[in-house]
Amino acid sequence: MSVFKARRVIDQIRGRSYEETLMILELMPYRASFPILKLVYSAAANANDLGLNEADSFISKAEVNGGTLVKRWRPRARGRSYLIKRPTCHITIVLKDKSKKI
Repeated sequence: MSVFKARRVIDQIRGRSYEETLMILELMPYRASFPILKLVYSAAANANDLGLNEADSFISKAEVNGGTLVKRWRPRARGRSYLIKRPTCHITIVLKDKSKKI
C-alpha cells in the first residue's frame, strides 16, 4: 500500500493503549487498517514472548517508511504499453509496558 494511506491510519494509533488501538483499527473505514491491525496483533504476540503484559502495553513508536516501487506494464491500445507503479511501505510498531520505566 502507499505510504500516505498507511500514515493516515498510523497517526491515529500512535501513543494509545493496546486495547484502544484494537478498537480504533476495527472501526476505521480505511482498507489500510486491516493489515495494520494484523501487524499490531503480531507485535503483541512478540511482546508477550518477551514477558510484556498486553493490558499494560501501549504503542510507543509507530512509523511508516517508503519501500520499493513495483513496476508493471499494462498493454494499451495500438500496441502501446502503460507503466503501473505500485508503491510499497515498511511499517514499524513498537509496544512498551506502562509499568516498566525503560
